[in-house]
Amino acid sequence: MTQQTDVRPVAHPRQRSGNDHLRAALHLAAVGLPVLPLRRGKVPFGNCQACVDNACGGRPNMKTPGPCQCPGVCHAWAAATTDPHVLTSPSWASAWRQAVCVGYHPGGAGLTVVDLDDADAIAWARTTLPTTRTVATTRGEHWIYRGVMTSRNGVRPGVDIKSTMAYARYLGPGTGTLTDLPDAVRALAVKAPSPVRPAPYSVTAAAPAGGGRCPHRTPAYLERGIAMAEQRITEARSGVHATVYRTFLAVLYRHGRCGCLTDAHVGRLFTAAQAKGETPRHCADAWANARATLGL
Repeated sequence: MTQQTDVRPVAHPRQRSGNDHLRAALHLAAVGLPVLPLRRGKVPFGNCQACVDNACGGRPNMKTPGPCQCPGVCHAWAAATTDPHVLTSPSWASAWRQAVCVGYHPGGAGLTVVDLDDADAIAWARTTLPTTRTVATTRGEHWIYRGVMTSRNGVRPGVDIKSTMAYARYLGPGTGTLTDLPDAVRALAVKAPSPVRPAPYSVTAAAPAGGGRCPHRTPAYLERGIAMAEQRITEARSGVHATVYRTFLAVLYRHGRCGCLTDAHVGRLFTAAQAKGETPRHCADAWANARATLGL
């Protein structure tokens, strides 16, 4: 079980020497954040000779953090560790001397980083995602949530997801309160399937029949969710079809089983998608694919 970690204990690590990076890494490891040295270019060190081209089987293929049987700093994110004996071992000493910064494995600490690379991505996050711990980066911000998910780059312009099997640069404690990973972020990493060629169908789609226990205490919760979904579709600047699918998936994940969703709500989503150039067929396909993915 991963440990959900609060990443507050170390000051901003810019302009540090190798020993400073190691000291910062030890502080972070002490509170459960798996860390590793990053070299010039802010990238991990290469595999050792025994592990070149993953000849050893490759720890990432095992989907677990931590070094393989070799003593060196191997396999990128999988080298991240909280073990002070490994971090201070002679086999890691050269890497720390060459390190330009400290990296960490968010998923290994029970965290997810939404990497916002520019002002447009930050503006999108502020209108779409719940607030959480925020860390300033060179060009944008890291939004850190409590919870793990699949990592994926390029989920939308200027936005990457870093959690399991990924590493992020440690850039300081940040500001704000760490909050739980929202469904809106999880939905970003779901790849839209190829359009299905269904049998003849109506250009509209019905809401699921429901039957589950309704967790929504007020109609305002559902209304806000639908309004945010419409906004997400409307603000899409590229990859409209994938955005529509992920938005439908997020709405159905939250509201598709309890019976709150109505045909009128579905119609609003279809209208927003068609205003961005989606055809009625594409809307119906995306809705059907999202329902099939969730087993509705």
